[in-house]
Amino acid sequence: MRALSIFISIIALLTFGCKPKEKLTLAALQEKEANFDWNRATVYFLMTDRFYNGDKSNDFLAPVLAAPLRGFMGGDVAGITQKIEEGYFTDLGVDAIWMTPLFENIAEGVDEGTGLSYGFHGYWIRDWTAYDKRIGTKADIKKMVDAAHAKGIKVLFDVVLNHTGPVTLTDTKWPDDWVRTSPKCTYSDYRSTTSCTLVENLPDILTSSERSVELPPHLVTKWKKEGRYDQEIAELNSFFKRTGYPRAPKYYIIKWLTDLISDFGIDGYRVDTAKHLEEEVWSMLRKEADYTHGLNQKNQANVNQKKIPFYMVAEVYNYYASGGLDFNFGDKKVNYYDYGFDAMINFDFKGAAKGSYQQLFDKYHIYTNSILKGKGLVNYISSHDDGDPYDAARTKTYESTNKLMLAQGQAQIYYGDESGRKLDAEAAGDAKLRSFMNWSDLKGANKNLYQHWQKLGLFRQNHPSIALGLHHNIQSSPYIFARKYDEKGMSDQVVVGLDQPKGVKTITIGEVFEEGTDLLDYYSNKKVKVVNSTVTLDTPYDIVLLQKVK
Repeated sequence: MRALSIFISIIALLTFGCKPKEKLTLAALQEKEANFDWNRATVYFLMTDRFYNGDKSNDFLAPVLAAPLRGFMGGDVAGITQKIEEGYFTDLGVDAIWMTPLFENIAEGVDEGTGLSYGFHGYWIRDWTAYDKRIGTKADIKKMVDAAHAKGIKVLFDVVLNHTGPVTLTDTKWPDDWVRTSPKCTYSDYRSTTSCTLVENLPDILTSSERSVELPPHLVTKWKKEGRYDQEIAELNSFFKRTGYPRAPKYYIIKWLTDLISDFGIDGYRVDTAKHLEEEVWSMLRKEADYTHGLNQKNQANVNQKKIPFYMVAEVYNYYASGGLDFNFGDKKVNYYDYGFDAMINFDFKGAAKGSYQQLFDKYHIYTNSILKGKGLVNYISSHDDGDPYDAARTKTYESTNKLMLAQGQAQIYYGDESGRKLDAEAAGDAKLRSFMNWSDLKGANKNLYQHWQKLGLFRQNHPSIALGLHHNIQSSPYIFARKYDEKGMSDQVVVGLDQPKGVKTITIGEVFEEGTDLLDYYSNKKVKVVNSTVTLDTPYDIVLLQKVK
């Protein structure tokens, strides 16, 4: 417990809005690692091209203008690094950063019926062995990962194994023994979800095949032109000799995906379109990822790469926590936790958040303390391709923050949640969700909202009871609840009041803290003492976050 207290004290010294430039000390990193648990992590998800422009020299001038919000806008890996070093993520209590794929995407734009679109989002991969220079170089990526680790922040890379990018005049279709181009998925059962193409002109990798195939000629030509053919072939030969796998398409890509671990020392994958290929493939990816991660740990002197297992979270579109462990295809159920995944992205949360605080937290208390206990569950209120986010117009911003950051399970912040970035931009389809980060609002119209996110983010990070603890309702109106956690050598308890009166307020503590205990309201930074199982505060806020004085 002393280790946890020291870490909390370090975090508490950070003032909201502060931009620390220095790295965490070795001791602070060790304390942070000792108490790290993915199942209570706060993950910040950003679209690299939409986040921050740190290097204008790589800005892409499109030969043909894209449809609204469907072209490159200048964000890059250097921009992520700059914000890491400024302490932006530290101040939000972020434990891990997840960004859209960084592999080289198709060169041209395509029209999918919503106007001309470029591969700014990273999911239209052209070459799994190269990185998209429009958003950063390999050196830029390495610098970014190292900067995050120096702050004690984990890094998740978004990986795609299901499909290549669309075919254009210059972006060649992969050979027929690598991909299928039909039928189009209908999602009526397991087969029509896995053995098909998601949309027209998005070639689907033949992941069920075990037949050896040659490298695509266009990739061989490209590698030779770039002067790295011999190196790529040598690495492939070594991989296939070690593993004994046939040279089938999925094994090539698994090799290329695990290079992200050996090259950059990343901490985990967010796996795209997980339900659209055979679940056994993910077990193979996990096996090779664990092998490569293990080699990294064996040779890694960096304290921030301590013996924490590799992590994988699945995007199984429309997986709901209310359904338990399984995803139901109609004719088949699959428990993806059994196929290498530590966590699932939870599409249930945004709907459940429409209820009251008490309804939401009672529901997630049941989920996280029954069949899903010990399983990773990543909750969100908005995302890059969910066309029905919670509060798209941002009219319930403080309520959204409270519900996500105080709920049980993991929390995924989507870039702009903390700045009130609108999710109903004038654009077609999912482009509505992908406007550029509204940085000016952090110091302007939404400054107070941003500080609210910071306070709740750090409070959540400091207290394992928020995400992992047992939930107890103390009072329904105004709402007061407690969380208690006593596992893995840590003991933690908090009392939270929401929708409280501004000004003088009395908070019932119940039996959570003993009579005479000195408490701190983390939100207002005021100290109080428990008297007759209550505390009385006078603050201008309608929220109270009570913890023991350290």
